[in-house]
Amino acid sequence: MSEKVLMKGNEAIGEAAIRSGCRHFFGYPITPQTELSAYMAKKMPKIGGVFLQAESEVAAINMVYGAAGAGARAMTSSSSPGISLKSEGISYIAGADLPCVIVDIVRGGPGLGGIQPAQSDYFQVTKGGGHGDYHLIVFAPNSVQEIVSLTADAFNKSEEYRVPAMILGDGTLGQMMEPVDFDSVPEPKKADKSWATTGTGLKREHNIINSLYLSPEALEKTIIERQKRYDIIKEKEQRYEAHDIEDADIVVTAYGTTSRVVESAVKTLRSEGLKVGVIRPITLWPFPDKIFAEAAKTAKAFLSVEMSMGQMVEDVKIAVNGKAPVYFFGRTGGIIPTPQEIIEEVRKIAGGLK
Repeated sequence: MSEKVLMKGNEAIGEAAIRSGCRHFFGYPITPQTELSAYMAKKMPKIGGVFLQAESEVAAINMVYGAAGAGARAMTSSSSPGISLKSEGISYIAGADLPCVIVDIVRGGPGLGGIQPAQSDYFQVTKGGGHGDYHLIVFAPNSVQEIVSLTADAFNKSEEYRVPAMILGDGTLGQMMEPVDFDSVPEPKKADKSWATTGTGLKREHNIINSLYLSPEALEKTIIERQKRYDIIKEKEQRYEAHDIEDADIVVTAYGTTSRVVESAVKTLRSEGLKVGVIRPITLWPFPDKIFAEAAKTAKAFLSVEMSMGQMVEDVKIAVNGKAPVYFFGRTGGIIPTPQEIIEEVRKIAGGLK
């Protein structure tokens, strides 16, 4: 029987990354993710790894670029304003087709905002964030245990598709403590890295890692080839958790911390006899649009609950494709919706369906 340890979310990400073969971490402190950097600062020297606190978020992401280009498993972490600063470097990494893992523990915004939890980075991380035609694979855990498993998946999937991957959490997930089983972390998968800049030994042609294409035809060809990989990811890697949607009149959707509040509300609503189901996206890109399209065949309404002014709701509307009305309820500024608020919102929607 495996032994569980009580661990804070931020530190669990670090331990999961180490067990997944990460030996290169470059970061810069910012609340509420600083514990992750502190954990890696303590652990990396003891296992022969590299921890470097860069002079800025911009420097940190470009160090990731260099390490990833040499074939290393590399990661960085930050919070919302820091991710904004890293966006140019993330675009360069995506343009060079390099795998890496980026952690965003979201805080309130815009600007400096506040250090309390939020989900207002959804647009930034799922729609690119930086310049150009690119995507990140975005995982959205809702527990410390899931943080661990998805961190391992992020490294493996990033290398499988040569696409940067992101773990999107928030201040609550980063700071909360829960029991974690690390035995569930699989052995790191060995990926083909014949593209890496590891030195030729005079036995092969030089590998060149770059995102600059002076010929528009060459750039278009590269972008189209990359898009084909994105299409495969969209087809094969959509992840979600769903229940009670077969008979649901109303389907409530949420991700991350908010999804835990939704579960409590839906349990109460079903005990009252209301037919309410849940879809929890686990990948935000690729967005799990197939399950929403399936649920829209029978559901009478959808409700997206978020810690924002409404961002994921746009993807829900696209996935539902006009088959049913899509409503939104959100709190922002670092305020987490309560079960009672969600219950009242669902009751209002149910009243309008009669």
